[in-house]
Amino acid sequence: MGMQKTRAAAALAAASAALLSLSTPLTASAAAPPATPALAWSACAGSGLDPRQQCATVQVPLDHADPDGPRIDIAVSRIPSEKPAARRGALFLIPGGPGGSSLGDPSGKGQKLPQEVRDAYDLIGFAPRGLAPSTAVDCGLERGDLAALRLRPWPAPDGSIDGNLADARRMADACARNGGELIKHLSTADEARDIDRVRAALGERRISAWGVSYGTYVGAVYGELFPHRTDRVVLDSNDDPDPARVSRAWLAGHERGVEDTFPDFAAWAAAPGNPDRVARRAADVRPLFLRLAARLDREPIPWPGAHPGELNGNVLRHTMLESLNAPARYPVLARLMRAAGDGTVPPAPATPPEAVLQNVTAVGAGTICNDVAWPASAAAYEKGVAESRVKYPLTAGMPRNAMLCAAWPSPPRQPAVRITGRGPSNILLVQNARDVATPLAGALKLREALGRRAVMVTNDATGHNAYLANGTACGDRAVSRFLATGERPARDVRCD
Repeated sequence: MGMQKTRAAAALAAASAALLSLSTPLTASAAAPPATPALAWSACAGSGLDPRQQCATVQVPLDHADPDGPRIDIAVSRIPSEKPAARRGALFLIPGGPGGSSLGDPSGKGQKLPQEVRDAYDLIGFAPRGLAPSTAVDCGLERGDLAALRLRPWPAPDGSIDGNLADARRMADACARNGGELIKHLSTADEARDIDRVRAALGERRISAWGVSYGTYVGAVYGELFPHRTDRVVLDSNDDPDPARVSRAWLAGHERGVEDTFPDFAAWAAAPGNPDRVARRAADVRPLFLRLAARLDREPIPWPGAHPGELNGNVLRHTMLESLNAPARYPVLARLMRAAGDGTVPPAPATPPEAVLQNVTAVGAGTICNDVAWPASAAAYEKGVAESRVKYPLTAGMPRNAMLCAAWPSPPRQPAVRITGRGPSNILLVQNARDVATPLAGALKLREALGRRAVMVTNDATGHNAYLANGTACGDRAVSRFLATGERPARDVRCD
């Protein structure tokens, strides 16, 4: 797969939208993998990349419990430090997802980093295990099951989850049948161990990291398993680390995330002079949205070229969830609301190639289902969905519903890693107060778990991905200063 498809996979995972037999942190000496041959760097495939970016492949064990067994490839990229005399080490750009790639990030968001940070570090990207051009995995799902609307477990308009449970069984069966051995060895802890193999291949004693969204959980797990291999760690837009729930908690967090962020959208969507204005008062936007969704539940509008071929209530709700990720996306939701009010539809949105969707979906499914066991009881989901629909009508019960993990055929190979405060105090969390995908409530749980290891910067801002994206100038300065100099705020701070 070329770099363009890899970037498409990363974009899809960011839009959509996760352990080891050892439960205590490994010391640096215990964690060190065997010596690895020097990497063979060459030009990266694909177009639109910084000409300085290089790519290589690192081989890692398929099963880290069997280090001499079969091996798989991890694709790695880098742009070297721009000032070798100031070089401190390697900054790993840990992608979100699961299912996201940072292989193109040294050329992309890495170039937004301040000059002193680009001088201090080699910028390192990678495609996590299972994601092309690393050794790839595929569930062979039916094309209809690749739609984002199908992957999010939106209940039927009447609240029934029978269809979701049928989807879960069909999709889990396909992954078990077609995913091979690799689908069984996708987990956050496996990714953390892969990162340490890449660290060793680079010849680095310690690494710094900038993890975003799901990448914050990967970064936290890496810091738990290899605490003394970490230098300066930034965790941006943070996941709830609850070891009993993991991705179930992330899905459930959308209830709170939507409630936190929708008022910001409503104020924008009612602002005078906004060409995409949908109401005269902010207070009118929420009831308007709920009325439109209910009407589309009853009377969908045909939408040729889109999946599922119509604009229904759940399509509108899913668009809302995606659009609240960043204020720049608000027009997408507003325009769909205006079209629905007029009984029309906009042009059908483009989707990545099927091969990309198959690959990204398999990586996401394998990771979230292998990290932690999901309940198998339909009654548990039915109860949760019914309660959620009443308390959080904007999300209509989806965050407590059954994903395909409810029918996953095998239990996790090891318990999820419990994040603790053991290890060096070298972590900076940055978080927006209003984040639909990783709400502040979950971020505070990660902050609590890390204890003295971490300091947290909370931005009075809206959007997913804070640093150099949707945060504040104050928050960006704090993160940049930490990466460049190691100086952190003395205590948790709020940036307005």
